[in-house]
Amino acid sequence: MQVIPAVDVYRGEVVRLLRGDYDQVTVYGDDPVAMARSWVERGADLVHVVDLEGARSGTPDHTLWERLGEAGVPFQVGGGIRTADLARQAVDAGAERVVLGSAAVWEPEVLEDLVGTLGAGRVVAALDVRGDRATGAGWTDRGRSLDEVVAGVVGAGCRWVLATGISRDGTLEGPDVGLVERLLEAAPDLRVIGSGGVGTLEDLRALAAAGAAAVVVGRALYDEEFTLSEALAFLR
Repeated sequence: MQVIPAVDVYRGEVVRLLRGDYDQVTVYGDDPVAMARSWVERGADLVHVVDLEGARSGTPDHTLWERLGEAGVPFQVGGGIRTADLARQAVDAGAERVVLGSAAVWEPEVLEDLVGTLGAGRVVAALDVRGDRATGAGWTDRGRSLDEVVAGVVGAGCRWVLATGISRDGTLEGPDVGLVERLLEAAPDLRVIGSGGVGTLEDLRALAAAGAAAVVVGRALYDEEFTLSEALAFLR
């Protein structure tokens, strides 16, 4: 299982939100590109970058993508990428994968377009789940039925899904393993990236056992609950 460090960016700083709440922000640094590069230097082969302001406004910061690309950081990026044109711009700037949440919930035809032009390996549908609903707009809208959204994502030809249990995000209380299992039961061919709540190395084992292909880890790494090298060694 691949371990992907998270770099969430808000007002130019590296942060973590608690349960997706923009009023509960912890700041971990003031240079997102340097932080992303440091994770690569410590062994990451991909970094998960989220533009939190873009996620709310729908207007992502193109310069962030460009700076990451110029720095040679292998990254997947999300936050405000709601159209096929924006997704292509992110890839042109250097993103290895683009992550779309609002489109996955409300406009799966955008995903289908991107899968057709970029390939299924470069498009990630973000399923940010609260209760039984997948949300968009930076986790601020009411969302749609998770089952309906999954059907749309699969119908669009998506292979990668980023599954986040919002109620656990940033808590270190453990990931929503059941969400990963539910997605794979509905669509066994999906490659699921678990996200939200990871706090221990055993949490990584639980996600791997559930069938996750990868995991995004944020606060646990920043708060030094374990190191990236420990996580990589634990999963070998």
